[in-house]
Amino acid sequence: MTILEIILIATGLAMDASAVSMTAAAAGYAQHVRQVFRLAFHFGLFQGVMPLIGWLLGSTVVSYIEKWDHWIAFGLLAVVGGRMVVSWFDKTEETIRRDPTRGWTLITLSIATSIDALAVGLSFSFLDVSIWLPCLLIGLITFVLSILATQLGKVAGKLIGKGVEVFGGLILLGIGLRILYTHIY
Repeated sequence: MTILEIILIATGLAMDASAVSMTAAAAGYAQHVRQVFRLAFHFGLFQGVMPLIGWLLGSTVVSYIEKWDHWIAFGLLAVVGGRMVVSWFDKTEETIRRDPTRGWTLITLSIATSIDALAVGLSFSFLDVSIWLPCLLIGLITFVLSILATQLGKVAGKLIGKGVEVFGGLILLGIGLRILYTHIY
């Protein structure tokens, strides 16, 4: 496998994390350097580690994972995206807004957006590809693209306003549905 092929795979894998990063910034969460770094770091870390986990699992448990991975990713994204949509429509002051750059919400999004990377790691084990360089490139490219996406999200948030939270929730639901659709069909 060439470096160009690995870079293309890494860029494709980074798209879900980039979309979430853009949405988080547009919704007003990833505005400060620490929040942007935390988001990009976690997405890059999970995207870089998941292929290693998939590679280590190899063919021993692939039949168990591939039956459920798309449902897990869909469920995680649907919960977070659904919360974003519902919280926007709930106009009471008691609504708790969950910061996607912190805590369990960040971990949930990191796992949900990196499940495809687990599958890529499995395929690398079948192809007998060394895993270290792909893991490094996947993690770094995801990190960089997530930072760039937050910058675009900040601009979009200023242009669109508060309705971006509904839009962001719908994007997360859309990503979940796309994952589900591509695995079922």
